[in-house]
Amino acid sequence: MAVTVKECLELQLLEVEMLLSMFPKRGEFSLDADAVPSIQRYLRNAEGALPPQLEYRIALDVGEAKVKVELQVLLPHMYPQVAPQLFARSDALHRQQQLQLNTRLKSHIGSLDPGDLCVCEAVQWVKDNTLPFLENCQASSECASKEVRVKEMLHRMWIYSHHIYRQELRKKILDCAKKLNLTGFCLTGKPGVICVEGLQENCEEFWRVIRYPNWKHISCKHVENIETEGSIDNLRLFHSFEDLQFQAHGDYGLRNDYHMDLGQFLEFLKQHQSGHIFQILFGVEGKLSDN
Repeated sequence: MAVTVKECLELQLLEVEMLLSMFPKRGEFSLDADAVPSIQRYLRNAEGALPPQLEYRIALDVGEAKVKVELQVLLPHMYPQVAPQLFARSDALHRQQQLQLNTRLKSHIGSLDPGDLCVCEAVQWVKDNTLPFLENCQASSECASKEVRVKEMLHRMWIYSHHIYRQELRKKILDCAKKLNLTGFCLTGKPGVICVEGLQENCEEFWRVIRYPNWKHISCKHVENIETEGSIDNLRLFHSFEDLQFQAHGDYGLRNDYHMDLGQFLEFLKQHQSGHIFQILFGVEGKLSDN
């Protein structure tokens, strides 16, 4: 007999209860305040729209040194019938070690029987298997310090959205950028534009986080990679990450459907050596007003 979405969501909530009992301290288990209530509302009335996919983070201490590792979890509606999306990250891991760790984690979860809850298993696997990657990372860092300076890469992403209005979404974008040490901006209104610059893995993590659980009208229009033997901070076009707003025009009614002044936005781009991006984003060459 086929398993229903409702049955899967009930199992997901049971697993959340188990995890909360395993990680009761503040900051150990983090999820949106409305995540569980929205699923509970759906379970009471399964004829309504599906709730957002369940997404949460678990902070783990690994090894005697208690190195901080964060396990990020995103559950499809049909989990545990389908595999969860898991990502382990730590500031103590280089990109290569982090990639290898997550490849191994994905392989391990894929070897388990479908239909079984496996986030608790993933937590234990990360605790048991991250230490060798941390040790390899430390060893490679010591070797690198004795060698010629390694080149670094600045990654810059230009992201376009039909609109960006909601306060909670803007806060999520700002908080995520700051957490990942990314600079750039978020242009609020219609259209919405986001630029982030920093390490490639941090930009890609930002792109992954902001799209979930259900941001559909968004695309990455352009990517820039710039290599340097010095610090990537010297290549940044922006010194911080800011919530950008210009004078708007249009209907301020119930639809909140207002357009940003793109002339002011073009001027802003030119001030940051990015005037050429205007045509990439909007398909037309930008011209400044004489007024």
